[in-house]
Amino acid sequence: MNVVFDIGNVLVHWEPRALYRKIFATEAEVDWFIANVCNSAWNLEQDRGRSFAAAVREATARFPEHAEAIAAYDLRWHETVPGPIDGTVEILEDLRQRSTPLYAITNFNQDKFRETLERFAFLGVFRDIVVSGDERILKPDPAIYRLLLDRNSLAASSCVFIDDSEKNVRGAEAVGMKAIHFTTPDALRTELAGMGLL
Repeated sequence: MNVVFDIGNVLVHWEPRALYRKIFATEAEVDWFIANVCNSAWNLEQDRGRSFAAAVREATARFPEHAEAIAAYDLRWHETVPGPIDGTVEILEDLRQRSTPLYAITNFNQDKFRETLERFAFLGVFRDIVVSGDERILKPDPAIYRLLLDRNSLAASSCVFIDDSEKNVRGAEAVGMKAIHFTTPDALRTELAGMGLL
């Protein structure tokens, strides 16, 4: 069985609030900024391949009074990725030691992903990583899962996909992959063990 991982909030923490709690005085200000300025729809366009420079210009044009905080989303981006999810990294290593074929599909800006690869050596274990920003395709579009399958000559039924997003899990299942909705490393380990993979 091939195991296909998501990366953000499965293998590495991604939390914009970790940055903006350092910038704003109150949680209410952080919540407002993330809901209205650097929000999920805006961030998704970076995952689709828009450059961070273009994204900062766009948001700054809408909210010039927040120019410095918007720029921080790019300049201090690594503070939104504070570290690995250790329990899942341990699972990844256990699978590697069992010679399990490992792949990844991630919604991730292409430039920030290159920087993230340099920070986290364990991401080097994958045989292939499909990065949405490179391909200009986002999960749960069926095309992004099929791209991994076609590029690596994999049968969908021979793959189990792991993601923290329910809709992305459903997207993998729609193309014929088995899928696990990630909640905690312990729960993931139990599910993989039940499939005979650990």
